[in-house]
Amino acid sequence: MSKAGFVYILASKGRKLYTGVTSELRIRVKQHKNKLDPDCHTARYNIDLLVYYEVFDGMNEAIARESTIKNMHRIQKIQMIVAFNRTWRDLSLDWDKPGEPFDESKMQQRITF
Repeated sequence: MSKAGFVYILASKGRKLYTGVTSELRIRVKQHKNKLDPDCHTARYNIDLLVYYEVFDGMNEAIARESTIKNMHRIQKIQMIVAFNRTWRDLSLDWDKPGEPFDESKMQQRITF
């Protein structure tokens, strides 16, 4: 059985964007937020707000989708984010609330544009 894959977009407060792929979304977002690699693009520009994600059955699909998103024009990415998360709210804020354990199986499935 293949592991689920996630494509995600992080934003800074100034709306700089970063697109990534991972098999562990919660862990990867926390790594960005904690700036574990100070030389990383996301750490340098304070890009740590999870504003968009897609869920896939496997990593190969997620990697292919990441490539597609990275090749989009900025305006297309912004339109995709707004359709998914109109207020650009940090979608990871609810992960650590008491009594609400993170459950990747309840995450929204991929939206096709």
